[in-house]
Amino acid sequence: MKRKRFLMLIMGLAIIAMAITGCASSDNGDENSQSSGEETITFKFAMVDNESSNYYKGAQKIAEEVANATNGRIQIEVVAGGALGGERDTVELAMSGDLDIATAANSVLTNWIPEMSILDQAYLWENADQAHAAVDGKVGELIKREAEPLGLHVIGFMESGFRNVFSKDPIKTIDDFKGVKIRTMQNEYHMAAFEAFGAMPTAMAATEQFTALQQGTIDAAENAICNCLANGFYEVTKNITYTDHAFVYILLLMSDDAWNKIPEDLREPFLEAVQRGCEAQRQYLVEANEEAEVELKKLGVEFHEIDKNALKEAYKKVAEEKGFTFDPEWQAAVDEVLNSY
Repeated sequence: MKRKRFLMLIMGLAIIAMAITGCASSDNGDENSQSSGEETITFKFAMVDNESSNYYKGAQKIAEEVANATNGRIQIEVVAGGALGGERDTVELAMSGDLDIATAANSVLTNWIPEMSILDQAYLWENADQAHAAVDGKVGELIKREAEPLGLHVIGFMESGFRNVFSKDPIKTIDDFKGVKIRTMQNEYHMAAFEAFGAMPTAMAATEQFTALQQGTIDAAENAICNCLANGFYEVTKNITYTDHAFVYILLLMSDDAWNKIPEDLREPFLEAVQRGCEAQRQYLVEANEEAEVELKKLGVEFHEIDKNALKEAYKKVAEEKGFTFDPEWQAAVDEVLNSY
């Protein structure tokens, strides 16, 4: 009888020990978790930009803000450098639920949301305040609405901002564009702008443009100033012209599967944290462009002003000739921003 009681006591102690161990492991070892019963949710965030870019810095800031806002219950792992594929590839992965968060320029999303092409127009925004007000307001709401049937939740808008021209020869007036072979994205509005200026736009993959500049296939390219430094374009293009001809957003796209993993009580804090991170990235971009300009001047690059009104008028004329028109609801949302700022 004593032996039986002893065995029962041992078994009871073993069950208690197992229960204690089980509770400890459910905490996932996260010191920031609100309680031992809450599991940590980790999302993969893919981007094509490398770890030295302001975009990566912005993504890391988003991850930090989200972790702080959710007491560590939501973690974001940033995978940079296109390790998970290009922008279109990762968008499709997110659509199918095989990736948690993808990033893509607004022009990429026009493949699925054609109304978004209104944002591809040259000289749409006068300044960054207008550009921000659009996606942080009604235009952004329209994008979110159209993305949801695709299985995507637009959770934020980072940006690469206004684009400028890098060229082998100086471009100081619209006449200097005549005959210049310039690489652009595969975007009819950007290409129409350079046609209007008298240039010869050529759509080309971003990875091919440095070699094309070296070999003389093209004479110029266009992008944010910081990208001229980061991609080494200054080695073959010693001139930058402040054209500010287009503004590019970088959308953060979360899959349905990932979104549904976020508890209801964390969704608002999560989105607010992502917004803070996006706003930080916008400032990082400003700083990166300013720092790049200082460095590029040291490397012998010359910067040129140009009459932007002449460029705008030329584009406007070609846009009218080509009959560019946009969805009335989207046009009204854009016009509201233009009339308010």
